[in-house]
Amino acid sequence: MSQVINPTEKLAELIEGIRIAMFTTKSFDGSLTTRPMSTQQVKFDGELWFFASRSGSVANLILGEPEVNVGYADPRHGRFISVSGTAEISPDFAQAKKLWTPLLKAWFPKGLEDPDLALIRVNVHRAEYWDAPHGPVIQLIGFVKAAATGKPYRADPAEHEKIQLRH
Repeated sequence: MSQVINPTEKLAELIEGIRIAMFTTKSFDGSLTTRPMSTQQVKFDGELWFFASRSGSVANLILGEPEVNVGYADPRHGRFISVSGTAEISPDFAQAKKLWTPLLKAWFPKGLEDPDLALIRVNVHRAEYWDAPHGPVIQLIGFVKAAATGKPYRADPAEHEKIQLRH
C-alpha cells in the first residue's frame, strides 16, 4: 500500500534541491516577464522566499500586480514544477535574517541593513508538476531502441498532477 503525501509535502519533495527558479511577473503593459532567481532554501510550507532589489523591476512589478508564476526544472531527475501564487514584499526582518547567507553580499553589500534589500514571499495557491519515472539514461536507451527498431519512441508517462493549496 502506498503512502499518501499531502500536496504541500509533495511540492516540498519536488522543489527540494532546485536552487534556481524562473520567476514570472506581469509587466505594466500586460506582457509577461520571466527571469531566473534563486529560491531561498527552506522547507517548503506553502511559501517560497526570494531576495531581490527593492528598486528593481521584480519588486516594482509585484507592487503593481502580485500574481506570479514560479517554474522549476530538474531535467536530470525528470522533475518539472509550475507554481502560481501571490507575491509580496515582506517586512519580516526575522525571516530575512534566517534566510541570509554571506553570498548575498555580492548583491547587497550592506548586508541585511542594505536599504535596497527586499524579501519576497510567494504565497502558493496552485501548482502543477510532472515527475518522470526514469532519468535521462533510461530515456536514451529508449531513443536508441526506437532508432534501431524503426518503431516510434514511447516514453513512460510522467506522474502529472494539479494541486490546489489555497484559493
